[in-house]
Amino acid sequence: MSKTILGRVCAGLLVLGLSSSAFADPPSTGLGQAWPNATDVSSSPNFHAYVFVLGGVKYVQINDLNGNVLAAIGMANGQFLTLPIGRFAQFVRTPQQPAAVATTATPVSSPTTVYQDATTQVTTTPQSDGTMQVSALATCSDPIVCNTHIQ
Repeated sequence: MSKTILGRVCAGLLVLGLSSSAFADPPSTGLGQAWPNATDVSSSPNFHAYVFVLGGVKYVQINDLNGNVLAAIGMANGQFLTLPIGRFAQFVRTPQQPAAVATTATPVSSPTTVYQDATTQVTTTPQSDGTMQVSALATCSDPIVCNTHIQ
């Protein structure tokens, strides 16, 4: 091999080596999809939970075991926003927002934690009318951490 070809091969391998981390973790895409390109981080064997981060906002999507989207919530700096996707989007509660639809249904079991990290907890509670109450709340106790990190 000539020195020029060898130099090009080495340079190519160096570039590939430096960019290989981009191939290790595929991008988290597919918010709103049954089986998004994201890791299932659910803390319950009865649900799937997926996390997406874009523009400093974290989104958590909750699916049932069949991949049906139940609800999704956006959060940043202790503020929560219910996204209008999922079978039970109208029944999502956050610290800033009650459920969009009032109901007389009652819980048929205790809340199940589906997702939890250092700053956020998302629970589901089956209701007597067959719906599912999805609740998100801030769990961060350190205001400096809570207000300076993506939640």
